[in-house]
Amino acid sequence: MITVIGSLKGGSGKSTVTFNLAIWLALSGQRVLAIDLDPQATLTDVAYVRSEEGYKPRIKVIGRREWSAGVNYDDYDEVVIDVGTADMESLKKALLIADKIVVPVPPSQADVWSTQRFTRYATSVVSRLPNPPGIYAFINRVDMQTAANESYETAAALVSLPGIRFLMPRLSQRPVFLHSFSEGLAAMELDPRDPGVREFNALAAEVYPHLIR
Repeated sequence: MITVIGSLKGGSGKSTVTFNLAIWLALSGQRVLAIDLDPQATLTDVAYVRSEEGYKPRIKVIGRREWSAGVNYDDYDEVVIDVGTADMESLKKALLIADKIVVPVPPSQADVWSTQRFTRYATSVVSRLPNPPGIYAFINRVDMQTAANESYETAAALVSLPGIRFLMPRLSQRPVFLHSFSEGLAAMELDPRDPGVREFNALAAEVYPHLIR
């Protein structure tokens, strides 16, 4: 399955989510390919750190140039793609091959508007496909102390947006994600007992229900 993690705005946490999903999938026994189509190449950087440290499982990450040359998707069980709007051509191509589109949404009205625009664009791209991918949104980077009300308001707004399937699990802005990412680790590898890991596991189970037995 090809999962695109995308949004219109920077700072939504796409790369962190993509990396953690890739590790979660690998730990679940899947053959995983991660594709970094963001010009900032954050996903590529963290994969390099992971490789240099010798952490396992190793995750194969390719960039736009290698992706453009062609990929045999049959070599992998799961493919995750990190993409934004800095490269609209790559975004469109990624959407056209996606089985599922996942949108991280920070809890703010501006991000709700951005998600609405992204959904309209994605829908316009995939609407003519025989089996268009579903578009899923979840709340990401929730401030545990100050953004509770805004988080609930964002959830209510996302539920009402047409064309989106809202995922209930949400990720809080917890230090474990920042600290693990900087070390080339997924959150569950750094501290499997952290509350953020429970949140992430719940999200991953919603995105990949076929892997939960």
